[in-house]
Amino acid sequence: MASSKAQHEATGSGLTDPVRFPAGAAPAVRTKRAFVLVLLTLLVPGSAQLVAGDRKLGRTALRVTLCAWGLVAIALLLAVFNRSLLINILANQFGSLLVVILLVALAAGWAVLFVNTLRLIRPVLLAPKARPGVAIALVLSLVLGSGTLAYSAYLLNVSRNAIGSIFSAGPAIEPVDGRYNFLMMGGDAGDDRTGRRPDSLSVLSVDAKTGQTAIISVPRNFQNAQFSEGSPMRDIYPDGYNCGDECLINAINTEVTNKYADLYPGVADPGAQATMEAVSGTLGLTVQAYVLVDMEGFAKLIDAMGGIKIKAGGWVPLSGEVIDEANGIHGMPMGWIPAGEHRLNGDLALWYGRSREFVDDYARIQRQQCIQQAMLKQLDPGTLLAKFEEIANAGTQVADSNISSNQLGSFVDLAVKAKGLDIKRMTIGPPDFDASFSTVPDFGELHSRVDQLLASAGPQAAGTADDAMAVPAPGTGQVQAAGVPAALYAAGALPRQQSPSPSDFVPVTTTPDGEPITEAMLNELKRQGNEQAIRDLVASNGNCAPL
Repeated sequence: MASSKAQHEATGSGLTDPVRFPAGAAPAVRTKRAFVLVLLTLLVPGSAQLVAGDRKLGRTALRVTLCAWGLVAIALLLAVFNRSLLINILANQFGSLLVVILLVALAAGWAVLFVNTLRLIRPVLLAPKARPGVAIALVLSLVLGSGTLAYSAYLLNVSRNAIGSIFSAGPAIEPVDGRYNFLMMGGDAGDDRTGRRPDSLSVLSVDAKTGQTAIISVPRNFQNAQFSEGSPMRDIYPDGYNCGDECLINAINTEVTNKYADLYPGVADPGAQATMEAVSGTLGLTVQAYVLVDMEGFAKLIDAMGGIKIKAGGWVPLSGEVIDEANGIHGMPMGWIPAGEHRLNGDLALWYGRSREFVDDYARIQRQQCIQQAMLKQLDPGTLLAKFEEIANAGTQVADSNISSNQLGSFVDLAVKAKGLDIKRMTIGPPDFDASFSTVPDFGELHSRVDQLLASAGPQAAGTADDAMAVPAPGTGQVQAAGVPAALYAAGALPRQQSPSPSDFVPVTTTPDGEPITEAMLNELKRQGNEQAIRDLVASNGNCAPL
């Protein structure tokens, strides 16, 4: 009876088209038809309905498909010709919400079309052996099409929440003298602290056209910091932040948070704002925005990236508990990071950047700069896409910033431009200044050296590989050229232009006598109380280069 009815449908009505009326077609044709309908729904949603089902539904779906393709084409054109606008749309809270809703609607509509396509296929007409293959093809197509859109909506929503958590909704900032200057502060906001007392302070100065970047590291123990013009703290400390050894630049955050927050009405983080003003006045440049980085969360971000690769110049201890705070002496190290090439996970990278046992703060600053460079170098688009959710979730635990989310597009665009360029760097202390400079700074010299560094990181320097890591030569107002014997400069035969690249060092893995340095050797010296011998063996641990 059923067979007779199907035959009447196909032949009795004179409708013999096997695409719309498959009942009278051969089994091989029905199977081929089923796979074609699945493929049509995957490649051109709505076309299967147009040729084999409800034409009204097919036309509506096809119009939606063409509109979606048009939006994709516009997005691709923006990605090529105005990438920052595209990113700003996706980073904007309202714009990204609209895109999420659109993606979810498209995913749901596409899923409905796949279900409708299954009805059009009429699996009961297929040969039993063909049914599993068709079912698998349809499910895979559903996951590839509708599932991809749904997952994209999910990731965009994750990004939207992370951006809303980290960045502000304030006005965009403008470049000053052709540069954006950002203050990076790293520290811990522990239960015993009010606010976050920064253990590291770095200014990232980025050329607004080329993305060429310079990093200026300010020691946490810098004294006599000058507040910028217009800072309310300048009325309290008109001659600089100078009240003895307690007035270190990293204490400003806590002091303002505890005592002077009322001077910054409407400011979300007065301590961070005041620290930014102190760094601005000290360096003689305008720092427009800050990023606060929680160092414990920082480890999670590095883990989300899959670790970072570096070349370490010397052994770095994972220090034990402090047993003599006055002299900075710790107990037996919990472990060591050897000299040589490594992929560091988050915890080891955190130790590597923060350990200062057996060396001074400036060696630690050099390692922190290296970690920053390694992250900038290794957070490429492939890593970001592959680990997007983990990186976004880790970011919400790492950072807080007064950077406007409306300006993320232009900054991401600059980061892409900067990808192939060398990063210039300078430390306000050794090796670029005398060790006593941070205690009794010469601000005229400091401003001059900062100007020189930024000039070397200007538009004319972008793309020149030979000027890598241009920093002023210690004790001079100049920089020395890589690859040129220092004796020629010392003799006055050549002007100084740039310093040798820090990546040229050789990791110190043996003692002066040629004996391999090992963890057991270092620990034995520690047990003997021979701190000086350890200092001699690990003195090179400030040398570091990203890989």
